[in-house]
Amino acid sequence: MKKYKVGIIGATGMVGQRFSLLLDKHPWFDVVCLAASPRSAGKTYREAAGDKWKLADPMPESMADMVILNAEEDVEKIASQVDFVFCAVDMKKDEIRALEEKYAKAECPVVSNNSAHRHTPDVPMVIPEINPDHIEIIKAQRERLGTKKGFIAVKSNCSLQSYVPALAPLHDKYKVTKALACTYQAISGAGRTFKTWPEILDNVIPYIGGEEEKSEQEPMKIWGHIEGNVIVDATEPNITAQCLRVPVSDGHTAAVFVSFENKPSKEEILEAWKSFSGVPQELELPSAPKQFLNYFEENDRPQAKLDRNLEGGMAVSIGRLREDTQYDYKFVCLSHNTLRGAAGGAVLLAELLASKGYFD
Repeated sequence: MKKYKVGIIGATGMVGQRFSLLLDKHPWFDVVCLAASPRSAGKTYREAAGDKWKLADPMPESMADMVILNAEEDVEKIASQVDFVFCAVDMKKDEIRALEEKYAKAECPVVSNNSAHRHTPDVPMVIPEINPDHIEIIKAQRERLGTKKGFIAVKSNCSLQSYVPALAPLHDKYKVTKALACTYQAISGAGRTFKTWPEILDNVIPYIGGEEEKSEQEPMKIWGHIEGNVIVDATEPNITAQCLRVPVSDGHTAAVFVSFENKPSKEEILEAWKSFSGVPQELELPSAPKQFLNYFEENDRPQAKLDRNLEGGMAVSIGRLREDTQYDYKFVCLSHNTLRGAAGGAVLLAELLASKGYFD
């Protein structure tokens, strides 16, 4: 695979920082420029991040002295230097939509961590193991934008990255009719640490703005299909969600309840999880976990502290499968929200796009 030149737009935020760590020494992608808000532009990455560096691992030395460009004003300059960009900016949704289209129209493909374009009908929202075929809509999107190379592709919300992968092989084989998911979400999902959010200690907050709607609606696009020039959302399964913020640094946990049209046995569910793999595993993409879904037999697993970093934080952990009195079954899932759920998921999507020639 050739080396692609890459930019990180929104490099100073927590997800941007995670992108920098994941892309340092990446076998396919070479970071050549960083961009952020006007207040960071003109400073080195080290200066701009300063005491706002939120991750345990230090800033990559290969990027520390890069001078930050202006994400909004230097679009043409950035587009001339890169094959594509990752985008993780902190702006209003309408501003993000406009900015990402501006990059795309400058013939710079965008792989986005943001939610602004998740429901744009010709923008693929991809979990690479589940709906890799949705990237084929890019041809129609390019026609709409009037571009030859530029496009936008997005990853889905972090809160559903634990339970949708667990439901996917079951839905394929046994048709899920309804599911309830209660998510217990880490503070890094809000871009926070215990140092910057002491109020979360000894506390649970029963509301995360917009999260329940995303958790219920985004799976419908993931399970949808391409029809003409748009992705048509699925109409089932029926999903309801409740999302809570909990005092955990990283790792979103979900308690899932599920019913089926054709109820499988417990053994059939376990086998479906064990045998499930997708295009990333077939192609052996650099960030793809070898075993995507991992079931733990222990009653007290998965745990965020023990299991969130499984396979570099790109695998999903599952446990406590048992029958339920109201639904057919219930179980618990866990995924690392800033790796599989955010930057890592976007890097895996970019690897899929690269392998299919979308950056060439």
